[in-house]
Amino acid sequence: MSMICKSFGVTSKGDKVTMFTMTNKEGASVSVIDLGAIITSIIVPDRKGQLSEVTLGFDTLDRYEGKHSFMGDIVGRYGNRIAKAAFTLDGTTYHLAVNNNQNHLHGGLEGFNTKMWTLVAATEAEGSDSVKLHYLSPDMEENYPGNLDVYVTYTWDDDCNLSIRYEATTDKATHVNLTNHTYFNLAGHDHGTVLDHVVFIDSDAVTAVDKELIPTGGYMPVSGTPLDLREGMLLADGIDMKDTCTPMVWAGGYDHNYVLRKGAAMGTCAYVYHEESGRSMEVLTDQPGVQLYTACTTDMDGGRGGVHYGNFSGLCLETQHFPDTPNHPNFPTTVLRPGEKYDSTTIYAFRVEDDDEE
Repeated sequence: MSMICKSFGVTSKGDKVTMFTMTNKEGASVSVIDLGAIITSIIVPDRKGQLSEVTLGFDTLDRYEGKHSFMGDIVGRYGNRIAKAAFTLDGTTYHLAVNNNQNHLHGGLEGFNTKMWTLVAATEAEGSDSVKLHYLSPDMEENYPGNLDVYVTYTWDDDCNLSIRYEATTDKATHVNLTNHTYFNLAGHDHGTVLDHVVFIDSDAVTAVDKELIPTGGYMPVSGTPLDLREGMLLADGIDMKDTCTPMVWAGGYDHNYVLRKGAAMGTCAYVYHEESGRSMEVLTDQPGVQLYTACTTDMDGGRGGVHYGNFSGLCLETQHFPDTPNHPNFPTTVLRPGEKYDSTTIYAFRVEDDDEE
């Protein structure tokens, strides 16, 4: 293992940004920056040993400072949607930024992805490297209560496992739902789409939603719909059938929270496979849900190497508690209180599958 720390430029506010690149014995690497604790790159081998970039991203800092569809971002204080941009906690109603129709999305106007994080430690060890970053979100930032002390640790090892550990404490009751919003394309970031990827998710139901993709509080069984990924499905096949599934029509594809069979136990929640390259990615988490998003509305010029990222150019698997949980007491709670610790881990495990014909 090796780690390189280098300048990634200076923000418009004058903050110096550092990129940390962890490289394993296979030459596979993960890069993160201290602006937004953003993952800027994941490079892994294919079946033939060819290394390729498998995340959507950008070459320059200014693209990450501007709107960039949350590519690679740590999302917080609350990932996903909150209905009508408000919630009531312990008798007090908090009104949040309206930035998704009439709702609140991904922490507000200036979420954790826009903040400068502080390096705690960049650690090189036998078989794995890690980068630990810290951010203190002040009380009432984006109108969330409580000073929230947040740590995110990225660990990359010789087996191509990327572990993300989220830790947080607060001095006042608040809601916390942290996730990572990396867009993956196992064929390579410039492949075009992920429609030739097979996706498995271990879930019998999604959270039922209205036309703005806000949970109704109920659950929708996936059986008999293209949302059913329990046996694995080629995304092209699922997208071809989206008009038969009203929630997919509303989303323009997959943008749904899957209720995981395993609940809050640590275990596999999803698996992605790209046959031509042989690359696969298993997602393990202790979160009760995962949002599959297939870049349904993405239309962005100036991606890495000048690539245009269009519809279905990548897929996100955002491990999480459920959307709009603050307004649905029947959902697993996202309340964090003083004296408690938010401590969650998600692992993205990259592998190469054998070619059966060889």
